[in-house]
Amino acid sequence: MDFEPYRGELVAYCYRMLGSFHEAEDLVQETMLRAWKARDRYDATRASVRTWLYRIATNACLTALEGRARRPLPSGLGAPGEAPGAPLTEVPDIPWLQPFPDARFDAEVRTDMRLALIAAMQLLPPRQRAVLVLREVLQFSAAEVAEQLGTTAAAVNSSLQRARAAVADAGGAEEVAEPDDPGTRAVIQSYVRAFEAADIPALVRLLTDEAVLEMPPVPLWYRGSRDYGLFMDRVFTLRGPGWAVTSLTANGQPALAAYAPEPGGSHRLHTLQVLTVTGGRVAHNVVFADPRVLEAFDLPQRISSDEFRQAR
Repeated sequence: MDFEPYRGELVAYCYRMLGSFHEAEDLVQETMLRAWKARDRYDATRASVRTWLYRIATNACLTALEGRARRPLPSGLGAPGEAPGAPLTEVPDIPWLQPFPDARFDAEVRTDMRLALIAAMQLLPPRQRAVLVLREVLQFSAAEVAEQLGTTAAAVNSSLQRARAAVADAGGAEEVAEPDDPGTRAVIQSYVRAFEAADIPALVRLLTDEAVLEMPPVPLWYRGSRDYGLFMDRVFTLRGPGWAVTSLTANGQPALAAYAPEPGGSHRLHTLQVLTVTGGRVAHNVVFADPRVLEAFDLPQRISSDEFRQAR
């Protein structure tokens, strides 16, 4: 019995449940081990292998989430900051929401992964979260989900309605432009050029008026193109100009790997930035600096000027 063909979609499922890519990988490994040990008890007349694996994964996720606080972004914890020069104090004790490394998985498993949606889903009770993903994303029937959760189809449908309303209220249902949309690509290319040139006015022109900038594990965050620009001016003043930026995707959104300049002409990996583009402008930028998050994206830690020029 081969479970490996299901690994990718199970990682995506567990990520939606947990908000952590690393924990999702661990729980899928646990799911595979449980399934292997129970393979002699699998009954093909009751469920497909895929449905059976999702039931095991769901139980593993629900157990892992017992008594655990949700994984937030800074914007989910309080009001925006008012001083772009405030100290950037990391709070590693908070289990921050993590991004999902698209390049490591097939495109079909990466649907409905937007950071705002994952953040909104973290507000749901775990079982309601499972219902939403299993029904809306994975398209299991109400009867199949009821079987997986040990409840009734009517209870599943009721839970789904509540989950949809809660996610909509939290802003997780907002539509955003796809990374491969020509207009979105143009915005990102302009943003990259402005960032590499440390051109603050050009960056600000690419933002919506209410653009959000947040930087977990720092709980501080900013709203508005003015404060966004002031903060970026601070970054370039501290780190200098001459950054190198490579483009990728995360959570089905355009993303950037930003490399800070070093003496001698090389660049060191600084942050992963996941952007939301709406209406031809950047509306949201979540900047991740956690080394474990960066490792998940298999990004080189340092690139030389020659390597960067060749990559471009």
